[in-house]
Amino acid sequence: MIIARLSAVCLAVGLLAGCASKNEVEAPVALGNFKLGHNIVVADNPQKVPISRNADPKDWDDSLTAALAARLGRYDGDKFFNLGVSVDAYALAPPGIPLVISPKSALVVTATIWDDAAGKKINEKGVQFTVFEGIDGETMLGSGLTRTGAEQMERLSFNAAKRIERWLSENPEWFGLPPKAAVQARAAE
Repeated sequence: MIIARLSAVCLAVGLLAGCASKNEVEAPVALGNFKLGHNIVVADNPQKVPISRNADPKDWDDSLTAALAARLGRYDGDKFFNLGVSVDAYALAPPGIPLVISPKSALVVTATIWDDAAGKKINEKGVQFTVFEGIDGETMLGSGLTRTGAEQMERLSFNAAKRIERWLSENPEWFGLPPKAAVQARAAE
């Protein structure tokens, strides 16, 4: 009985490891005339979840700025848009007890987009996103056991940049494209 359970766990971990993805950047999405101007990250005083590892706010600033530049800097539209992102809260998983206490890492950010030429915000109120590190073969038993705090921060920053990119793509009218509802209506015809 124990051998059957152990075999099932090993099989599940193996399958997850096979499906694991690293920080892969997919092909760019349609963002019309978007070109990243200023990429401003503020991590002055993020809230730390009590069980979290410590992280220097400057490290959050550097990590998230680099992830946003890598993800959004590849668009070559003809109009600059500035992005402001604040790091609101985080949890970097400490080492735990596998399968009993295996905390997960998370990051909460608020994003605002600005039209550079007009000098004004496009979204009047910042939009808050919560992202998680994700589960793969390395983190199945808890990322605190398999990744350093810096590695967790890098993965969370990558996922935050990806989520912000998706948010931008959900608002194509900001970048000179037809609103998403109009595109969906035409596709349904």
